[in-house]
Amino acid sequence: MNILDKIVIDKRKEVHLRKGIIPIRQLEHSVLFDRPTYSLAKNLRDSNSGIIAEHKRRSPSKSVINQNLNVQDIASGYENAGVCGMSVLTDTKYFGGALDDLLLARASCSIPLLRKEFIIDTYQILEAKAYGADVVLLIAAILTRAEIKEFSEFAKHINLDVLLEVHNEEELHKSIMPSLDMLGVNNRNLKTFEVNLETSKTLSKLIPDDFVKVSESGISSIEAIKELQPYGYKGFLIGENFMKTDNPGRSATEFIKTLEG
Repeated sequence: MNILDKIVIDKRKEVHLRKGIIPIRQLEHSVLFDRPTYSLAKNLRDSNSGIIAEHKRRSPSKSVINQNLNVQDIASGYENAGVCGMSVLTDTKYFGGALDDLLLARASCSIPLLRKEFIIDTYQILEAKAYGADVVLLIAAILTRAEIKEFSEFAKHINLDVLLEVHNEEELHKSIMPSLDMLGVNNRNLKTFEVNLETSKTLSKLIPDDFVKVSESGISSIEAIKELQPYGYKGFLIGENFMKTDNPGRSATEFIKTLEG
């Protein structure tokens, strides 16, 4: 069993428990549920840098990345840096995140927020909306085509952008449908955790131009982005690179200045 399988088993238990504690009705009546959302897809299309910066305390592959900073400072720092959006990891057991991180980020910035989570139920999409997210991540590796369709259409119905993540050609073919805004290629092999940018290059030719192309994982340098831009990528998810510094906002500012300079 690989790490993804373990995460999904735990996630099913967790979502079952959460549903028993907070009913759907309560989520739909939350203060943030009816707020107008920001479009990450639009921001990426209009941007020269395309940076989506992440808030990530730890990960299964790297253990602790940064436990010392508060989400509010990071969110306002990223916004000042001019990022296109912010990815907020809400998984607790494996990544040290929380839904409250989303609330705190939302209170501190006016940029699109992506709930980065292992979504296996529409309940989590309602949670994302209720806690201030603008975008949800769907992971093709853990969903059937029918689930991708159901979840993406549901997200669009409540005005959320959808970023769908694939790792290989097979996942890409089962996933392409009109209810997606962005197609993300994860360069990390989830079985070995090895990273290879060639994955993004190879799959780029197979992604229709209607979707905003996003490259994820292993992007830590300006060179990597410049290498991928000719393949049509408009978005670049940067996880650990900024978070492993004392001031992620400042790191993002310097990175974007150099990239656009």
